[in-house]
Amino acid sequence: MEVRNDRDDHHPRHHQSPTPSKQGKAPINSVDTNSVTQRLQSEIGSDAGVSAFPEGESIFTWIGTIEGGRGTMYEGLSYKLSLRFPLDYPFKPPQVKFETMCFHPNVDQYGNICLDILQDKWSSAYDCRTILLSIQSLLGEPNIDSPLNSSAAALWNNQEAFSYFWKLHYSKMLKFFFKFTRHRLCMQLYMITWLSLIL
Repeated sequence: MEVRNDRDDHHPRHHQSPTPSKQGKAPINSVDTNSVTQRLQSEIGSDAGVSAFPEGESIFTWIGTIEGGRGTMYEGLSYKLSLRFPLDYPFKPPQVKFETMCFHPNVDQYGNICLDILQDKWSSAYDCRTILLSIQSLLGEPNIDSPLNSSAAALWNNQEAFSYFWKLHYSKMLKFFFKFTRHRLCMQLYMITWLSLIL
């Protein structure tokens, strides 16, 4: 997605988050990998319906979890996200995507997120907790003027219609999941039977 300058009144604005003063960016070749690792290790944990932990052995690849906020369309739901931190973090933001399908004005079909602090409003003062809480807030308060999912944006102001399409969206996802799972189980049973006959 193309990053737009929020100060240009001719372009739609990204979802706004409180922005502390930006700090200078360090060149990649001057970044101390050990300090980046220590910074990331200090950010591991959970808080207020969000959590994030490294996935596997790499400290630069994380899995985050967000619970839908109370009183929102997403209350009671849990979403998984992937976070990939660059070697020059925190001077550059991580790449964050929804791994769980999410029908939302600012989330596209691939899980990409339109959020200012992940783009031109990033500050090295932000951390993983800030990112996840901002995304959690975005779920209930989308920026429909800068949508990645135009269908969801068009329906957002009509909560009854949005709820219908939201449920339809997830029912299709569940049908696909169960169909895929059933097919995979059938293949596993077939292989077990075939192996038992030849061994």
